[in-house]
Amino acid sequence: MMFLLRSAFWLTVAFVVIRPEVDVRASAGSVANEALARGSQFVANQIEAIECDSLQCLGGKAIVAAALPPIPPSGTPMHVAPQDNPVPYPRPRPDWAG
Repeated sequence: MMFLLRSAFWLTVAFVVIRPEVDVRASAGSVANEALARGSQFVANQIEAIECDSLQCLGGKAIVAAALPPIPPSGTPMHVAPQDNPVPYPRPRPDWAG
């Protein structure tokens, strides 16, 4: 009985989290872009907070700033998605086969 209650609970939680009408690909992309933007902003703020009084420190900050290029948006996938096959699978039976 406890197994059924736990199963029902976790299935309900999963349904609430992953609703049928939610596009997971679009929401994951936006969350990832936002996380990368906030992370790079945090790193830039930490680098700017370092107080420099020597030329070596200023040069190090410039090198780090140049090494952190802006992150391109992840709108384009790394690989091409497979195209839909125009032939249905499995193929329908021929008329002569009954």
